[in-house]
Amino acid sequence: MKTNYKRVLIKLSGEALSGEKKVGVCYDTVLDICKKIKEIYDMGVEIGIVVGGGNFWRGRQNEEFDRATADYIGMLATTMNALTLNDAFRQLKVPSRVQTAIEMRQVAEFYIKGRAHKHLDKKRIVIFGCGTGSPFFTTDTAAALKAAEIDANLLIKATNVDGIYSKDPKKNKDALKYDELSYLDVLNKKLNVMDFTAITMCMDNNIPVLVVNINNKGDLKNGISGKKVGTIVK
Repeated sequence: MKTNYKRVLIKLSGEALSGEKKVGVCYDTVLDICKKIKEIYDMGVEIGIVVGGGNFWRGRQNEEFDRATADYIGMLATTMNALTLNDAFRQLKVPSRVQTAIEMRQVAEFYIKGRAHKHLDKKRIVIFGCGTGSPFFTTDTAAALKAAEIDANLLIKATNVDGIYSKDPKKNKDALKYDELSYLDVLNKKLNVMDFTAITMCMDNNIPVLVVNINNKGDLKNGISGKKVGTIVK
């Protein structure tokens, strides 16, 4: 199976790592996700990953905290998830590195763009923790930023939904699924796929966004192979 994408950035939600537990980490689920990512790694695709921390902490849902403090706590949550993914890749014998936007020498490398590029050139998966390293920015924005910095040809939003819908498909049976959208469609329709900053950054850097369900076997592999899966924004 061939792909037109040499390098991709995968945005994983923290919730995707929790499985049916809905909170924390389900290691079997993490291992299953990493096996799906390994499938495209084995195709020769260079991979960066930005992971969220919502399975441990959601800053916006803790309004009693100062917003900046809540966001920094969330960054620590993303680091826990990044280390978990790294360990799963180790078990699968896939070379990977964790880089964080906040310095944590004992557990991860500090993010340096040139070093990230060297890892990717050497066919190592790079897992980015701590989002942008600054409060008030989402991990979606961090994914768009890292995609631009590592010269990714595609940003994959790996979620628990099989694409972008006009409404929440879990609450509305009449929700319409889109196969393809423009960046402006997402902005003008106010579709809840990524925050506006992230979509605008992808638009400015001409990085297409593919939204797929990480739980569906083969969707990730088929999506980067050009098959009709999920929703593409370009």
